[in-house]
Parts: sequence; C-alpha cells; structure tokens
Amino acid sequence: MEAADGCDFAEKDPLGRYVRYDEILGKGAFKTVFKGFDEADGIEVAWNQVNIEDVLQTSEQLERLYSEVHLLKSLKHENIMKFYNSWVDDKNNSIYMITELFTSGSLRQYRKKHKNVDLKAIKNWSRQILRGLHYLHSHNPPIIHRDLKCDNIFVNGNNGEVKIGDLGLATVMEQPTAQSVIGTPEFMAPELYDEEYNDLVDIYSMLWLQLIHFS
Repeated sequence: MEAADGCDFAEKDPLGRYVRYDEILGKGAFKTVFKGFDEADGIEVAWNQVNIEDVLQTSEQLERLYSEVHLLKSLKHENIMKFYNSWVDDKNNSIYMITELFTSGSLRQYRKKHKNVDLKAIKNWSRQILRGLHYLHSHNPPIIHRDLKCDNIFVNGNNGEVKIGDLGLATVMEQPTAQSVIGTPEFMAPELYDEEYNDLVDIYSMLWLQLIHFS
C-alpha cells in the first residue's frame, strides 16, 4: 500500500485519514508507537497501539480508559502533547491513538544524546513542564498525571519546546484524594503507596526529575 506522500504504509485508520508505517518509535510493556502520517494535514504523527487485553481485565477498567481518551481529546495547551484521534479495534483487542510526533523523542533520549546543557536551557524546560502541570491541576476537578518522568516528557530539539505526554495514567480526581497505586517507583511520591494522594504527587515527581536529569 502507498500513502499520499509516496511511501509504503502498513495500515490505515477506519476513516482513511491516518496511515501507519512499519517504523517503530518506541515500545513499552503494553504500548507500541509507530511513525504515522496525517494525509489531510500533510504532517507526520505518532501512531500509538495499546493492547487492551494486556491492561484491562474488567468492563469498569475499559470504561475508565474510554473516559481518559475523551479527556485527552479535550486538553489544549502548548505544553501538553496534542491528541488528534482514537478508535478501538475489537478484533485485535487494541485501542489506537494518534498524537503529536516529537522530532527528538523523550527527554531521557535527548539528555543521553546531549549531556552538556546550560542552566538557561534547563530552566526553560522546567518552566514549560510546570506550565503544563499548572494547566492540568487547574481543572475542576484537577487532573493528575501520576507517572511524570523523563520518558513522558517529549522534546522538539529544533526549538527547545518540551511537552508533557503519555497521559494514559492520568485521572480526573472526583474526590479530594484519589486512590490506586500507579506510577514508576523512583519518581513516585510516598503517599502513592498509601493509595491516597492529590495533585501534589506530580510536584514530587517533578522535583525528582529535576534532581536526576537536570543536574
């Protein structure tokens, strides 16, 4: 199969707007990210495939995933990854999400490549991350990320732009304190282990991120 840009592609979305290439940009326990292309706008995108069978065991969990995908579509901020579209493939037990593509990958990948970075640039990155967090936490009820780390911060190296992404673990707090333990251990606030926490857990993760990757 051939896309509008002349390159061979592996598959298309149900509406025929987005195409997926075989090039893998990243892979996790439950999610694989491929390079994709938006034929309507003529831009490259990230094609995310999540195996529902691996992460969802109950109908309640599936319902929550749908609500979180709906939440992602509503977020509009310069320091939050853009979310374009999503759909479910029951045959393959997968949910697909089309998101913004970042030229330089994650902050972890970027810092491995560029080890010597001036304090001025680090301050600029930190301000952008904090602006994104402020936007999430300013919602009513607040949105907490719960897994903020260098792998979930993405960089456009040509202009120094950073954005918070991978909001699949994010949750809207219906109560003053949320419940359930989710996250990456080295970046998790202690209260996450007690299963009662609020949006301050993201600030804790941000501080660890600064200590480990900005020092």
